[in-house]
Amino acid sequence: MDRNKRNFVIAMVALMMVSMVILSGCQAPTSKAEQTTEKEVYGGENKDSNGEASKEEQGAQGVEEKNIVYISASKLNVRQEAINNAAVVESFMKGTAVEVVEEKTNENNELWYKISFDTKEGKSTGWIVSTYTVKDRLELLDKSLRILDFSPQNKVKEYEGNPSVNVKGIYVTEHSFIGEGFERLLKLANETEINAFVIDVKDDDGIMLFPNEAAEKYSPEGNKRARANMEKLKERMQILKDNNIYTIARIVTFKDPMYTKQHPDRAILDKRTGTTFISKDKLRWASPHDRELWNYDIAVAKEAARVGFNEIQFDYVRFPASNGNKLDQALDYRNTHGDQSKPQTIQHFLQQAHDELSKEGVYISADVFGLVGSVTDDMGLGQYWEAISNVVDYISPMMYPSHYANGTYGLSIPDAHPYELVYQGTKDAIARNQNIPTPANIRPWIQDFTASWVKGYIKYGPKQVKDQIKALEENGVESYLLWNAGNKYSQGALVE
Repeated sequence: MDRNKRNFVIAMVALMMVSMVILSGCQAPTSKAEQTTEKEVYGGENKDSNGEASKEEQGAQGVEEKNIVYISASKLNVRQEAINNAAVVESFMKGTAVEVVEEKTNENNELWYKISFDTKEGKSTGWIVSTYTVKDRLELLDKSLRILDFSPQNKVKEYEGNPSVNVKGIYVTEHSFIGEGFERLLKLANETEINAFVIDVKDDDGIMLFPNEAAEKYSPEGNKRARANMEKLKERMQILKDNNIYTIARIVTFKDPMYTKQHPDRAILDKRTGTTFISKDKLRWASPHDRELWNYDIAVAKEAARVGFNEIQFDYVRFPASNGNKLDQALDYRNTHGDQSKPQTIQHFLQQAHDELSKEGVYISADVFGLVGSVTDDMGLGQYWEAISNVVDYISPMMYPSHYANGTYGLSIPDAHPYELVYQGTKDAIARNQNIPTPANIRPWIQDFTASWVKGYIKYGPKQVKDQIKALEENGVESYLLWNAGNKYSQGALVE
């Protein structure tokens, strides 16, 4: 059965189940889930949000269905009264869903909606002009996004023998994993709230952590340069298990210099030079359309699962930065599979990965740019929030304040405002999650390094890390991942 037919069947089954619940007089349950440095992608604008609150499925026991509308303006102010010059109490980005609790036509014959929304202090209300709303969210999406799969996905809440964990993790390089840094990081975990390691299994250069059959088949050079033998790998994995450390295998997905060197015909082609496209970091990109690369990355992930990893994290699961698609005319992505858009390609890869890896009893996560949760498009990367969140178990927006352009969220220098940056980014991401039936758990990457290259930067230490964690917690997000390329972390921020 092809994917379109399968999705139709799933949708029909879901409709039948909802109908049965309503007819039986029961209330239908609602599911609510909880470094890249290309500055050009973020741009200088404060992009639109596309968040919305979820619709509660109502039963037939006298519960009135909520009246939900979606903001169609790029940014809409919520006012204290139904008049244009009333005090502004909140503002919402395009795509945000709001509940209408009252309607009023003012003296200028304008229809206003009184809406209910959540704040840090609890429920609040305000007024918006009805003109800047729509009833159907799909009206706000362009054609490339309407073709995506937003139907309920088959996700497992918890695997037998692999319980879900409220992760508080750190990034661990291969060198730290196999070298002297291992004991230092293990000590950090035992003395703080850290309970998870994100370990490079296939790194930015395409080199393996351990030799495996997948690399031998698809990228032998990456295997030859594997960092650890199987004996060392098993020893380290057992130590982590004995210390109750949840293990996440980081797999750099589509940026793969080793693979493209061995398969230049599968790399993204720069039509201006007739050679393989090389990104700003001087590394070669394979084509995200390449199904053999899909099979390679998923096969590596399966072997990681079989040596004991609890979760597979796909990083660089995107197209290269293209300056908002402006570079596309110069690049040949070698799309020979009929994919209709970048977001569709990324979603289909993650769906295939989830389908195959769920059989191994491991969770699937995807890293996305931090701003993806706050913009209405895919940023030219193929990363459209709802499309990815709907098909993975965990989604990790990379909310490093240093990586946002000045002016984002109204912050003159985002790096100097870690709390405010992470708070707003998380708030937007949560709203976006409520647009879909089976959203991923949100688990952001946050910054534990000083970005001295940023003009107006501040030094990062325990306070700045704590500020970011506080911003997450105030949004109800209890999990996080800390990034420091040198694996040196602010222990003072992590004491329970």
